[in-house]
Amino acid sequence: MAGWSTGDIPDQSGRVAVVTGANSGIGYVTARELARRGARVVLACRSERRGAEAGDRLVTEVPGADVEYARLDLGDLASVREFASRLPYGRLDLLVNNAGVMALPYGTTEDGFERQFGVNHLGHFALTGLLLPVLLRTPGARVVTVSSLMHAVAGIDLADLNSERRYRRWLAYSRSKSANLLFTHELARRLAAHGADMVAAAAHPGYAATNLQAAGPRMAGRRIAERVMGLGNRLVAQSADAGALPTLYAATAPGVAPDSFTGPSLAGWRGAPVPSWRAPWTVSDPMGQLLWAASERLTGVSYDALGA
Repeated sequence: MAGWSTGDIPDQSGRVAVVTGANSGIGYVTARELARRGARVVLACRSERRGAEAGDRLVTEVPGADVEYARLDLGDLASVREFASRLPYGRLDLLVNNAGVMALPYGTTEDGFERQFGVNHLGHFALTGLLLPVLLRTPGARVVTVSSLMHAVAGIDLADLNSERRYRRWLAYSRSKSANLLFTHELARRLAAHGADMVAAAAHPGYAATNLQAAGPRMAGRRIAERVMGLGNRLVAQSADAGALPTLYAATAPGVAPDSFTGPSLAGWRGAPVPSWRAPWTVSDPMGQLLWAASERLTGVSYDALGA
């Protein structure tokens, strides 16, 4: 891993990748670098305008890139189902569950779930389950889910998954990121039990400058907090290009272990990809199984291809 960079990404020719939230930030860089190495990349984004603009920008940066936009709103399970049903390829080598929201004012998805839990976890849980048959048909497929070191603030609360009793924006965000890691853990366990030639892994970007940090304060009308976030991005954060390296490593490097968690080398903050610390509750089999059962019930998506 030492010094790993985009120059170490293996040839991706003939591979098909879906990257959620690929219109900006970590997702855009991930999609661009996969396309640069020859992958056919689907930019799965909620906004048609921003998705199309990202595709145009990517082709300008990588002439001849094989990219396309497809609408996906992770806060609307009907949209998730439509996206999965319309994916036209007979193979899917890589699914990058990257899209997310951070520390927003309280709100709900189209299906009534607390927005951060609904988008960051349930939307990706449903998407992965609906795409599972084509992933299993593709030798060596990978699912990479982007979490955060903020997961360390809190584990999930099975009695209040939708923060109905009490909502604190950062607590809800941290719980959704713990859910990402528990999902990866349980998916990896089930894939191993099934004998599947498929890897589920996770990554986090450290502190990377994207538009994610300012979205919550902007929506809440908290101008000072928005400025503080912007200042932090300029003075402290690493670039989105650097922040995407752990995701790209987990997605493409040979020998990535199931249920691994990759992040930046310098205190999990910035630097080249290395194995990252994770909270013990994110590798709990009982908690993973309980979250899985609740996620199947809430989304209506069952992973039948993996059995019970």
